[in-house]
Amino acid sequence: MTPGPESAPATQTAVSGRTDSESDYQAFIQRNLMRNYVAHVLHGLLGQTGFRLVNAPTFLPAYVLLLSGSEFVVGLARSIQYLGMFLSPLIAASLIEHRRRVLPIGFIMGSLMRVQVLGLALAGLFLAPDRAVQAICVFLFFLGFFMGMQGVIFNYLMSKVIPVKRRGRLLGLRNALAGITAATVAYLGGEFLVGENFLGDGYAATFLLAFALTTLGLAMLLLVREPQPPEVRPPSPLRERLRDLPALFREDRAYTYYFLCRALATMGRMATPFYIVYARDTIGLTGTTIGLLSTAFVAANSVSNLAWGAMGDRTGFRQVFVVTLVLWILSVLGMIVSDSLSGFVLAFIGIGAGMGGFQMAAQNMVLEFGSREDLPVRIAVANSAQEAVGAIGPLLGGLLAVTFGLDFLFTLAIGFQVAAIALVLFRVDEPRHRVT
Repeated sequence: MTPGPESAPATQTAVSGRTDSESDYQAFIQRNLMRNYVAHVLHGLLGQTGFRLVNAPTFLPAYVLLLSGSEFVVGLARSIQYLGMFLSPLIAASLIEHRRRVLPIGFIMGSLMRVQVLGLALAGLFLAPDRAVQAICVFLFFLGFFMGMQGVIFNYLMSKVIPVKRRGRLLGLRNALAGITAATVAYLGGEFLVGENFLGDGYAATFLLAFALTTLGLAMLLLVREPQPPEVRPPSPLRERLRDLPALFREDRAYTYYFLCRALATMGRMATPFYIVYARDTIGLTGTTIGLLSTAFVAANSVSNLAWGAMGDRTGFRQVFVVTLVLWILSVLGMIVSDSLSGFVLAFIGIGAGMGGFQMAAQNMVLEFGSREDLPVRIAVANSAQEAVGAIGPLLGGLLAVTFGLDFLFTLAIGFQVAAIALVLFRVDEPRHRVT
């Protein structure tokens, strides 16, 4: 039935109303851009400094290896963390996609993350080694679970408050500043906290410091002013959103191939907990050695993001995705042929820069596919796939390391990364070109 003339004014009014609401939304973003920019920089400076002490492939793997004496347990501990990260992103999407403001949920999940970091420290300080390993695995699972939720919530929050062509430089600046601080803290942690066995357990003392820094970082988000979008999805149960996923993949083939590329590249992460094990077997480990390698990794991981962010803003993040994976591969190959501390420091610099850039590219590409209303679930699906692979990877890596040796493990991880590079080059278009 064709609408009569009397319906035209109502239709025009509705369209005009939506246009005005969108204009108000964009104006709010621009009006509060500097405030939100500074808040995200400060949040990253403090929060990432602390979390990188926990997530770097040095302190925690070395500590678990010290307590357990088992390379398999090293891989198991990381797998448990990634399992938690796999289980929760879709839950987070269902919690926030119908909300006009998501920051309150972010504060809750961020606080719960930091409780787990405190638990890592207290387990080391007060439990016997075998009990400490068990407790660490429990805290890592819940740390991963709440990290998975935070990854969706805070990525979505950033997409709301920072325009697409400003995100790369923001992340680059934030990560670079965090890297300078984290590198200094990592060196001091290795040299003085671990080296001097501070509080009777230098590793636990390092995690206690991480808790303090991350808590200060979370407080910086009190400065954020979050816009309320004119349209959000209506509330729907998680099971209904899961039924929508096949259509999501069918309707956007580029997103589907990106999804596969990210999962393949993440399989390369199966080897990361064993870089420090390889260093132990080749050059030996002391508090100073751990401090230097941690500093090299954390500093490069962060400071290089200045370049990756600028490249991403200029060309889009597809190119960053490819270049950083190539750098990661070449650095691991360099580590394999190294037999000196200086060679390992250079390798960890390259690995840190490559991993940091890959993570930035993977997290930002997903923000540029599809509609704003479906963004939380797209972030959640991509993050869940990455962490599912991440959960399997270190556990599989531990089995392969024990059975076939570290050289075989590193070669297999590189093979997955090469496959990801090939797929993104031939199947994934730059999503930036589709942003209007």
